[in-house]
Amino acid sequence: MTKKIKNAATMVLGLQDEIRRSSDSRYDHRLHGVLLVAQGMTAPEAGKLLGDSPRTVQYWIDSFEREGLTGLTDQEKTGRPSRLTEKELAIIDNTLRDSPSKVGMPNNLWDGKTLSAFIKKRFSVDIKVRQCQRLFRQLGFRLRKPRPLIASADPELQRRHKKTTKIGS
Repeated sequence: MTKKIKNAATMVLGLQDEIRRSSDSRYDHRLHGVLLVAQGMTAPEAGKLLGDSPRTVQYWIDSFEREGLTGLTDQEKTGRPSRLTEKELAIIDNTLRDSPSKVGMPNNLWDGKTLSAFIKKRFSVDIKVRQCQRLFRQLGFRLRKPRPLIASADPELQRRHKKTTKIGS
């Protein structure tokens, strides 16, 4: 019997996001791509299997042939220098562990808008909401929205509605 994953298309997207989330998993992903080609697959075949373009797999192979395993690691990204210092980032990192209300912000949960306002107030640096959302990920935080509470759920009705009951109930 062949097992199938329910809602596979959505699960594939979620799994690909998880692979992109950390440099270790991206490195492992590239290793698998190069391994598949080393075992006889073409770059397009490996790319299709891994969910990457053939050109991406070819870049991995080229980097591997030029630099060995080091060529598959994430390289330092160039770009605009940060407007926040390392010290300020450390302060933000610590601040995000508490409620926004503890630092005088009006909200109960951190979001891009609240973080942007905090940085402007504390460090006089204007950072847009989208960049603040990236900052959350950079610091290892995930945005979470609170789940609404069901107003007046009846525990007895819930117990009777369950398909399985606890032994002895």
